[in-house]
Amino acid sequence: MEAYDQMRHGNRVAVIIPALNEEKAIGKVIAAIPGWVDDVIVVDNGSTDDTPTVAAQAGARVVYESRRGYGSACLTGISSLENADIVVFVDGDFSDRPEEADMLVDPIVAGQADMVIGSRVLGNREHRALTPQAIFGNWLACALMALFWKVRFTDLGPFRAISFTALQGLGMKDPDYGWTVEMQIKAVLAGLKVREVPVSYRRRIGKSKISGTIRGVVGAGTKILGTIFLAAMGTHNKRTRC
Repeated sequence: MEAYDQMRHGNRVAVIIPALNEEKAIGKVIAAIPGWVDDVIVVDNGSTDDTPTVAAQAGARVVYESRRGYGSACLTGISSLENADIVVFVDGDFSDRPEEADMLVDPIVAGQADMVIGSRVLGNREHRALTPQAIFGNWLACALMALFWKVRFTDLGPFRAISFTALQGLGMKDPDYGWTVEMQIKAVLAGLKVREVPVSYRRRIGKSKISGTIRGVVGAGTKILGTIFLAAMGTHNKRTRC
């Protein structure tokens, strides 16, 4: 694995990986991260296996967040950043392909975007890598965002990049399932330049904490839809006051 000290066209890039019991996958994820990344942060979200040990041995900087939740782990990762210009988020289950990070980062480097979302829907994905409930949930969430804010998304993909300055301005708060959709809605409302690019996607290593259980599916769906409707109500109230 190359040393993380080469930057990307003069920009310092950090990768944040939320992880919960991913000891079989996390080393593969870290090994696939391009050498031009300057900082790789694995946020251990209360693993009961050897995820943090494997991550550290693979060369990542490990930080800990005891409060369970995808958003909580991401927020802790953000608070641990050191001099980053661009931040990449990638899952720790090896379903994303970290080697494709240049497709997310380079439009930001070139000033063409403030945030880039990797779309699993537009890209190549293995058969059944996305479950039917995930496909439907993504479609519904994106359709609602198009209805309320006239913006076209195809995915709530977790593999994404954003400039650190833009990320700071969003004031992210969601501690769990609503994290990705919150980011997309806030980016639109803030007038950021957001684009999607096709990314590859494969079946994850291990069982999904969300789509792999009924509780996860219901919880994620409820939170995502709730986040959208609350934001839509807030937008409507601002317009009526104006």
